[in-house]
Amino acid sequence: MIAPDAERLRRWRLVLGGGEADGLSGGSGEGTQVSLNIEDRRMDDALGGLYDADPGSRRAGLGSSAPKVARWLADLREFFPQNVVRVLQGDAIERLNLAQLLFEPEMLDGVEPDVNLVGTLLTLGGVMPEKAKDAARAVVRRVVDDLTRRLEEPTRAAVRGSLNRAQRNFRPRPAEIDWDRTIRANLKTYQPGTGTIIPERLIGMGRKRRSLRDLVLCLDQSGSMASSVVYAGVFGAVLASLPAVSTRIVVFDTEVVDLSEHLDDPVDVLYGIQLGGGTDINRALAYCQGVIQRPEQTILVLISDLYVGGNEREMLARARSLKDAGVQVIALLALSDDGAPGYDHGVARAFAGMGIPAFACTPDHFPGLMAAAIRADDVGTWAGEQGLVVRGGGVG
Repeated sequence: MIAPDAERLRRWRLVLGGGEADGLSGGSGEGTQVSLNIEDRRMDDALGGLYDADPGSRRAGLGSSAPKVARWLADLREFFPQNVVRVLQGDAIERLNLAQLLFEPEMLDGVEPDVNLVGTLLTLGGVMPEKAKDAARAVVRRVVDDLTRRLEEPTRAAVRGSLNRAQRNFRPRPAEIDWDRTIRANLKTYQPGTGTIIPERLIGMGRKRRSLRDLVLCLDQSGSMASSVVYAGVFGAVLASLPAVSTRIVVFDTEVVDLSEHLDDPVDVLYGIQLGGGTDINRALAYCQGVIQRPEQTILVLISDLYVGGNEREMLARARSLKDAGVQVIALLALSDDGAPGYDHGVARAFAGMGIPAFACTPDHFPGLMAAAIRADDVGTWAGEQGLVVRGGGVG
């Protein structure tokens, strides 16, 4: 008989935990004894504190002490890669009801920041004690800065490229000539004898305007949309920094709040959001309809799971009215990495019947989505080409 692979058994022992039930510890004389070194035992204790806390097991738990949890978090960061640490943190908050411990600055200083944690902190913001608020804001700032570094340049490049193509013209007035592009386009007519170029084709950028597109991000701030709201806040701030795009960000539950004045700092946007309320999409669209001044130049992105708490018939009529006026309306069921969302299939089908595409979008796809919308491409077709499932019409 071939001897068991010691490393494989060690890994199974760490996965299954201790005690007789795992069949590896030899507690009843059967099974194979697996010895753990000191580091393995520390890793086992870290996992046991979380996953052995269910009723009927060892119930080790993490206790109610913030210093103990902070030490546990430090152990996780020592033993596991960053992406695993985030999963374990999320499980701890959900399984062990550790939300209260997020009120402790010591714990907040030790967590691995991520989008889901920011959503939790924003949800708890209204009840968080003063002593923890600075630490919580620092966590939010770290995540926002990280997301901005990751997403800013792709967004700027995609949007600028589409805007450049949208505004370029080939019969510019003298003051509108783009001399760099004009020279490059006419190099073939260079005259060596005189050192000049004959400009057979002039390229200009059109008359300068305050903005070429108006963008409205309309965010559902119900609790299920937490990750989407975090990403939307970052994207909103990046888009607002582009002069050729006039960006407005509106959040809603049963009330509507316009946070556009805070777009110079996405952290301020996020702290203006109160996650966890009801949903009145009709009221939100009514507000957006009232502030849209150039319908044919406006892109309205409704980020919502489409569960309607208000008047659904009136909401659908308002969405149709916006679409008929020339507004490019897009429904994002989620703006996150979380996969297929739960959403109202009936509303998604109704939107599809109006020509309003409804689909979930990852943050990495969002810059391309904005570029396609600015070019006035068929966004539903674009989404399908990206592998994003367009909902409604019996799909999804």
